Amino acid sequence: MEDLIILYEDNHVIVVLKPQNIPSQADNSKDPDMLSIIKDYIREKYDKKGNVYLGLVHRLDRPTGGVMVFAKSSKAAARLSEQLVGGDFEKRYYAVLVGEPKEDKATLTGYLKKNSVNNMVYLCTATEEGAKMAELEYEVLEKKAGLSLAEVRLHTGRSHQIRVQMAGINCPVYGDMRYGGEKAKKGKLALWAYYLSFLHPVSKERMVFRVEPPKDELPWKFFDTERSVTIIKPSM
Repeated sequence: MEDLIILYEDNHVIVVLKPQNIPSQADNSKDPDMLSIIKDYIREKYDKKGNVYLGLVHRLDRPTGGVMVFAKSSKAAARLSEQLVGGDFEKRYYAVLVGEPKEDKATLTGYLKKNSVNNMVYLCTATEEGAKMAELEYEVLEKKAGLSLAEVRLHTGRSHQIRVQMAGINCPVYGDMRYGGEKAKKGKLALWAYYLSFLHPVSKERMVFRVEPPKDELPWKFFDTERSVTIIKPSM
């Protein structure tokens, strides 16, 4: 596990950069996960005895890297969860797509169904048992070498949603052999949660975090992005 990268921390929240291929929380692999790693950090830094509270407000799929916020109190967790439902909590992703979508800017709406046995998500009809509505909007920012850099904003937070819906328009995320097959090209999944915005659960001030994907890695190096961090901190 790489060193924990903390973008912001106070008594109520901790915002971190999740590396790719680290689970958001413990799973069957028993590999180190972000929730446990941050709990260990808090326990050691503040010399806490017994259980450490840390609320998992949202998740990123294991192969997706980027910005995450965790709650350090149950009150903060509840207020951030309310924002997720109410729309004050915003996540934006960069995705490198294989191919070029027919439309440079569009909203994709459909239904997804998860198979818990193989942990795969499938496009389905609205009437199928277990179907959940999924919606996202994307905008192509740049095209190069048969690839497209897109900004994606989720309107719903379904498991594997970006990967499945982009594969559904025949433009799978680079490196996503699971949903894109051979067309997706072998490599690290090019899906990055680069932007996170929410209202601080206590001060109510808007906080914005932005971390660009790794410029030195394929396929990000093909595009005009720069690693940078912009933080608006609450005045507390």
